[in-house]
Amino acid sequence: MKRVATIGECMIELRHTDSQTLKVGFGGDTLNTAVYLARAGRDAGIRVDYITALGDDAYSQGMVDAWREEGIGVDLVARLPGRLPGLYIIRTDERGERSFTYFRSVAAARDMLRDGRDARLAERLAGYACLYLSGITLSILDDGQRHSLMAILDRLRAGGTQIAFDSNYRPAGWPRIEEARRWMNEAFRRCDIALPTLDDEQRLFGDGDADTCLARLRETGVREIVLKLGGEGSLVWSAGKSTASRVAPMTVAKIVDTTAAGDSFNAGYLYGRLTGQDPVAAATIGSRLAAVKVQHPGAIIPRGAMPELDAI
Repeated sequence: MKRVATIGECMIELRHTDSQTLKVGFGGDTLNTAVYLARAGRDAGIRVDYITALGDDAYSQGMVDAWREEGIGVDLVARLPGRLPGLYIIRTDERGERSFTYFRSVAAARDMLRDGRDARLAERLAGYACLYLSGITLSILDDGQRHSLMAILDRLRAGGTQIAFDSNYRPAGWPRIEEARRWMNEAFRRCDIALPTLDDEQRLFGDGDADTCLARLRETGVREIVLKLGGEGSLVWSAGKSTASRVAPMTVAKIVDTTAAGDSFNAGYLYGRLTGQDPVAAATIGSRLAAVKVQHPGAIIPRGAMPELDAI
């Protein structure tokens, strides 16, 4: 069995169904990836655990129960008495464009690595095949916990665990762009598999094009890069290759909702690599899963809609 962990924040989601009615759900980028990877890997010997901090309230318990139903391990979820998860509200306008309002400044996940939990986490993750995190994971932590997280990544890599990282840059999560650049680079220097999106990298680092972005990432020491290009597919590069390979996107008759397209792609890619596929084949699997995802509303598609990824 190959054990994988994803680390980040999952929040309560309130989505407007009309001007006065809200539907409750849960959401978070690393959690989305964990769900898709757990589903895909269930029969392939892949076990996925989620790492975060929640409160002891009913909504936190609802999240844990839902993750268990998906086959995600929750033993690494810290429960902080008296604390609450973050919350966000989604409002959709008449053109279908979504806007978000966040309430997360005192969310429990912001303290996930405090009070000795960082040291205990490093010990418990020893022997894992892969740890996945994102720029949103970094954005919710203070500098002290970010340093602790970098130390955890160093320790795990030394023990043979691969680190996968998606910068997933969201300007609202960072007080200054310089701070985001600093910590994204710290993570890139410690990751084995980089899964960024070109648009995010351009907003953060000002890369003029995909080639410039790939060259900058290679300079950080990353040995495997999958640069997501939205509707244009992805570029895949790995150490020893002189050029990147382009993987075309899957054809989709109608896009319903692009939420979590990148998260599902990342899950498909990691599934491919963990089951022995080469990077290009793994990116094809990621593209397939993302294509199915965007044909359904919301971040998580019904379990019955999951494609047969081994048939790629």
